[in-house]
Amino acid sequence: MPIDIDQLAEAELIDLNTRVVARLKFLHQMRAHAHMLNFSIGERVSFQPEGRPPLTGIIAKYNRKTDTVIAENGQQCRTPDMGLVMG
Repeated sequence: MPIDIDQLAEAELIDLNTRVVARLKFLHQMRAHAHMLNFSIGERVSFQPEGRPPLTGIIAKYNRKTDTVIAENGQQCRTPDMGLVMG
């Protein structure tokens, strides 16, 4: 069902944009949540912090947007939900 946005008023376009952004955020959160269901607290994972070499550690906690991992060197790191891999 195509929407002819050329016929929408400014207020309608703003409303449509708000609803599209909210829907996209929801879909991203669902994907991240489904990804995290593959992991458990205490599980060994690896991840790559931006601009740094890969790290391996244990999941200590996970939240809606980030996971807390205790790296092998004892450092506590937060990483985006989708940034973890088993290992």
